[in-house]
Amino acid sequence: MKTYTPELDPVVLDRLRDYAALFAEDFPQAKPARWAGVYLQGLLLDGERKSVEPLSRRVTLPTGLTSKDPEQALQQFVNQSPWDEHAVLRRYRARMAQTFASPEGIFVIDDTSFPKQGKHAVGVQRQYCGALGKKANCQVAPSVHYVAPKGHYPLDLRLYLPDAWLADPKRLDQAGVPAAERRPLTKPQIALELLDRVRAEGLPGWAVVTDAGYGVSPTFRDGVAARGLFYMAGVTGDHVVFPEQPRWAVAPPNFRGRPPTRRYLAADNPPPVSLQELAQRVRLRKVTWREGTKGKLSARFAWRRVWPGQDWQHGTCADAQPLWLLIEEQADGQLKFAFSNLPPGTSCKKAVRLWKSRWPVEQGYQQLKEELGLDHFEGRSWRGFHHHAGLTFLAYGFLALERQRAAAAPKKRVKKKSAHGPDAAGHPASAAAPARATDARELPALPETPMDTHTNLTE
Repeated sequence: MKTYTPELDPVVLDRLRDYAALFAEDFPQAKPARWAGVYLQGLLLDGERKSVEPLSRRVTLPTGLTSKDPEQALQQFVNQSPWDEHAVLRRYRARMAQTFASPEGIFVIDDTSFPKQGKHAVGVQRQYCGALGKKANCQVAPSVHYVAPKGHYPLDLRLYLPDAWLADPKRLDQAGVPAAERRPLTKPQIALELLDRVRAEGLPGWAVVTDAGYGVSPTFRDGVAARGLFYMAGVTGDHVVFPEQPRWAVAPPNFRGRPPTRRYLAADNPPPVSLQELAQRVRLRKVTWREGTKGKLSARFAWRRVWPGQDWQHGTCADAQPLWLLIEEQADGQLKFAFSNLPPGTSCKKAVRLWKSRWPVEQGYQQLKEELGLDHFEGRSWRGFHHHAGLTFLAYGFLALERQRAAAAPKKRVKKKSAHGPDAAGHPASAAAPARATDARELPALPETPMDTHTNLTE
């Protein structure tokens, strides 16, 4: 995987200072804005953990910002300071859109999970944890990510609150959950709200891609379509469909009461089949969707029209419109399925490319967690969780902009600069703070976005 790793030298730190300054107006006072720059520096510096305690030992405070206890100051900044992460993220998205926004953009929706010990962290419960691949004690946050030809970056996320939390006002109070967030929302409902928020800001995009965690919900798929977007949504193999257009009939009148309107499947029409069963009947063919670092990436797929068959015994799906079904057979023989509302005539190759556009997002969230500390937050509050997550998004955005800048620059060898330079806020190091050897450390590398776009719907 090709990556770009800028060095945290004085020139990069100067750009980091300018980047952090973009968000100053969204903090209630100048001092929290300066601590934001310090926090970003700590997230970008090399280190095993990006929780507040180890982070506070790595940063260098800018001139004029002093603290007898930087750890306590950073704890207060991320957990108690009343700055609005929504305002900060709006400005972040606007800045990222200047460089990356495209009508070819795709919104990728996914869960981000955080394994936890204990029961006090906001939203924690035993539930499915994608990070572990099983049920475990964890927090889960639906998120939306943007993928465009020039790059990709996270847009927003919001913690899911299980019913057990919503039924316990005392617990919500202790975690500082705002009144406006104490609503019984499913993960698909949260995802649609996030999608509405980012699109209301004018961010262009034409499709939504998601896995079966969201795609199994007809309400979610219908909600995406109602917003004028195409979707490629994973579903499970136990879903049933009609391989051919079904025929429906209405029961004959019984001359008592109202005439019947409920429709039933015609007696001579075969019942629907599960996707797993259908996959055994159809022909799969090899499709290559892009060139990887180790050669062409390909698998076997089928792409065909089907008619939804949910609750067919009661005629619920009698008026359902046909959908596309994508069947993927992976290298280990495992089958994956997805429904789509792409237009008739869409080629299999275009559908596969859209489906595989989730790949950079998976890499991106791995980067957010392993390098930028998205899952290193150790606090318990709603505010602290979303403050920390928002700041890791800002750090990721800075790296994405740096990589785009490097890609646009002429190719030449650059001599490494001295390790002694200004701090993350772009000022000389404070006299009270010893010079650190971290100024020349490398920033985390970002995964590369595949540049084969897939906006044309037919070949």
